[in-house]
Amino acid sequence: MGSHFLDSQEDLLLLIPGPTPVPGRVLRAGSRPMMNHRCPAFHELLTSITADLRGCFGTSGDPLTLTASGTGGLEAAVVNTLSPGDAVLSVVTGAFGVRFAEIATAYGANVTRLDFEWGQAADPAAVADALAAGDYKAVLLTLNETSTGVVNPVQQLAALAREAGALVLVDAISGLLATPCETDGWDLDVVVAGSQKAFMIPPGLTFVTMSERAWTASKSATMPRFYFDLAAAAKTLEKGENPWTPAVSLLYGLRESLDMIVEEGLSNVQRRHERLRDGVRAGAAELGFTPLAEAAVASPAVTSFRPPGGLEGDALRKILRNKYGLELAGGQGPLKGKIVRFGHLGYVHDADVLKGLSLLGAALDELGHDVDAGRALAAAREAMGR
Repeated sequence: MGSHFLDSQEDLLLLIPGPTPVPGRVLRAGSRPMMNHRCPAFHELLTSITADLRGCFGTSGDPLTLTASGTGGLEAAVVNTLSPGDAVLSVVTGAFGVRFAEIATAYGANVTRLDFEWGQAADPAAVADALAAGDYKAVLLTLNETSTGVVNPVQQLAALAREAGALVLVDAISGLLATPCETDGWDLDVVVAGSQKAFMIPPGLTFVTMSERAWTASKSATMPRFYFDLAAAAKTLEKGENPWTPAVSLLYGLRESLDMIVEEGLSNVQRRHERLRDGVRAGAAELGFTPLAEAAVASPAVTSFRPPGGLEGDALRKILRNKYGLELAGGQGPLKGKIVRFGHLGYVHDADVLKGLSLLGAALDELGHDVDAGRALAAAREAMGR
């Protein structure tokens, strides 16, 4: 395949952990005529979205929908619950754990970072020791560390934080719907998700839940906030509105994607992501790739691999994109150039995984690596139960 065939982004098979592919019915929904965001029809739209988001988060509370990226949701989580000088323990297992810590630091929190090796999940024993050594107002956790392809044991870590009397703030931006996250059942205080992940719509929306403890904390929190004032968002939600002008087109798309999620079933959505992960890991192993994360903590959203034969990750990605029409993600931070990240998040199905593995095999063959793509595809199909 020559690069001249790849005339636009539409020609690429997008297998990254976000933005993820958007279904056609969601794209069509987003092209509907604009409406007044203070009219009854919008009230009905936002109210119905909020009702379905409760199920996605596993909460009886009302998730708040903000026009922002997921990082905006993390900022909202911090500034609505904390004050400058508050002691915060940030559990860091990759680039997005670092980001969460940096947000809290930027607003004046006294942040202690507990760092784990990239590619490893957080160790509950180490977290328990850190909690015992300090008096923390909040603990920052990452459900799915997208930079490494690792799922952290948030339920266990949250229980430790609650025992220590700390608020539990969770970045579930790439993990929600792909892997279990029970806001109420796990006694989580703030949970943040993003639109361009398993929700299958373009970037631009973030969703935030607040527990009663978090709302109580917000009344005395003194970090500055205006656009991300969650009390204002909750007050206007009672009228079926947002405090500021919302991304109406994205809400049209979200309504459609939530319909698709309900049609598939929440448990089936999670099982699909887990099957795809297993298929990717099995097929890529046959191609000579080494997974960064152990199977027990492997993400259902994205799989990170070290390429075979000392091949540089970004060089492989360039060939895949320009010659084979496959878009994979690269490494970040200390893993830059060392890994490739194969996304299987959102609107991705068996055929996408099999095509992606096939293209990986073709690129490796061109580069002189002895691979058996047929065996890789057979391993992937078996792992996915096909």
